[in-house]
Amino acid sequence: MFDAYINIFVIFSLMFIGYILSYKQWFSNRTADTFSKLVLNLTLPANMFLTIIKNFTKEEFLSLVSGMVIPLLSMLITYMVGHLWRRIFHVERKHQGAFSSMFTFSNTIFIGLPINLAIFGEKAVPYVLLYYIVNTTLFWTIGIFELAKDSPHFEEAQVSFHPLVVIKKVFSPALIGFIIGLIWMLLAIPLPHFINSLGSYLADLTTPLSMFIIGIIVYFGGLKNLKMTKDIAGILFGRFILSPLIVFGLGYLIKIPELMLQVFVIQSSMPVQNSVPILVRNYQGDEEFATTALGYSVLLYMVYIPILLLLLF
Repeated sequence: MFDAYINIFVIFSLMFIGYILSYKQWFSNRTADTFSKLVLNLTLPANMFLTIIKNFTKEEFLSLVSGMVIPLLSMLITYMVGHLWRRIFHVERKHQGAFSSMFTFSNTIFIGLPINLAIFGEKAVPYVLLYYIVNTTLFWTIGIFELAKDSPHFEEAQVSFHPLVVIKKVFSPALIGFIIGLIWMLLAIPLPHFINSLGSYLADLTTPLSMFIIGIIVYFGGLKNLKMTKDIAGILFGRFILSPLIVFGLGYLIKIPELMLQVFVIQSSMPVQNSVPILVRNYQGDEEFATTALGYSVLLYMVYIPILLLLLF
C-alpha cells in the first residue's frame, strides 16, 4: 500500500511539473494539443499492444469480456441519477447538458491509466481498456448529445450522430493497438526484438505526457478563476461518491475478478474528461462552468484518491 501512495505522489508530481513549465511558458495550450495527439495516436497504442501480448493468454482474455456489463450499467444508472439531480437541485439551464455529461463520464485515459498503473501495475491495463471502451462509446453518443443541448442554437440545429463518426471515436488508435495485440497473442506470433524495444520506448512516454497534459490544462484554466457553486459540487458528488458506489454495489451482484472490480471502482471515480471544455466551447455552451468543473475535479482528486485507496484495501 505504501508503494502505491508513493507511485501516486510521483504521478501527481509529473502534473505539477507540467503546471510549473506552463507557468514558465515552456508549455502552451498548443503543447497540450501536441502531447494529446502523441498519447492517443502513438504512445498509448504501443502500450496497449505490448500489454496484451506480455500479460495475457487466450483463456484469461475471454474471461474478461463479461465484466463490461458493470461499467455499462453503472454509467447508465449514474446518467439517470444526474437527470434527477438536475431537477431536484435546479441546475442552471445554460449548462444542464454539460452537467449531465461531466456527472456521468470520467477521464479514463489521461488520468485513469497512469493512476491504475501506479496502483496495480501493467496487469490492470486490460481492465482499464474495458472501462474505456464503454466510457468512450457512451460519451460520444449520449454525452455529446447532452453537450449539444446547451447550445443556444440547439432547437434550430439538426444534431445527428452518424454511425461512422461514432465507430471512428470508439475504434481509436488505442483500441486498435489493443486489437492488434490481441490477434498477435491469440496466434502466438513471436515478438521481434525491434518491435518490442521500439514499442517499450513509446509506451514509457504515456504516463509522463498524460500528466503534463493535465498540468497544462489546470494552469491555463486558471486557479484564481475557480469558483465553487452548487452545480460544481453536484458534479464532484457524481464523480467521486455516486459513481464508484454504484460500481462497488454492482460488483456484489455481478461476480467478477477482484482486481477487475478494483480497477473499475478507480476508473469510475476519475475526474472530469479533459476534452469537455473544448467540446463545450465548440457548442457555444458554458465554457467557464466546464473548465471550473475540470479544474476542481483534478485538484481535489489528489486528496480524494488516498482516501479511496484506504477504503478499497
